[in-house]
Amino acid sequence: MSFELTFASDAVEVLEDSIAFKGYFQMRRLTLRHRLFGGGWSEPLTREVFERGDAVGVLPYEPETDSVILIEQFRPGALRDPATPWMLELIAGVVEAGESDIEVARREAAEEAACELAELVPIASYYPSAGACSEHVRLFCGRVSSAGVGAVHGAAAEGEDILVHRVPRLEALELLAQDRIPNGHTLVALQWLQLQGDTLRQCWCR
Repeated sequence: MSFELTFASDAVEVLEDSIAFKGYFQMRRLTLRHRLFGGGWSEPLTREVFERGDAVGVLPYEPETDSVILIEQFRPGALRDPATPWMLELIAGVVEAGESDIEVARREAAEEAACELAELVPIASYYPSAGACSEHVRLFCGRVSSAGVGAVHGAAAEGEDILVHRVPRLEALELLAQDRIPNGHTLVALQWLQLQGDTLRQCWCR
């Protein structure tokens, strides 16, 4: 038995669509109405939607050492964190026009961690904050061929300053259990690895 949501995309009518702000990122202002569960249509609603483009994230996994490659970098959105605005994360980047998800994963892995990936398997796809942001994220796990562990990488033109770590899988999962992975993409990927890690290692160590 498969579950189906009540409404599809044709149950929304966009009445107005304008650019509210355009800088490093963009904000759209929408006036819309949508169908109601009780019947009929909602009153017109005005909402701002943060547009930052779709993103691809990749969790590099090294089956020979049973470790993941994670990166450490400054995040301005975490300035409110009382401990630190630096985060331990998987590799991720925005999808550029004409790029496939696989191309983004390989490009970002090379730029952010000097990491070469032999093969990629999908983890999940989702909207991190659909109430305010249009971003859609696709996550993968990649088999590591090589990585620039211990070195600093990133695109200088983009102000990136990224330190690369090799973290044993069990240690990464312990950080997850201790609520020390506040980055959403990384949290989702590590939870997947917690379920699939043993099977994945057996497959990639053949």
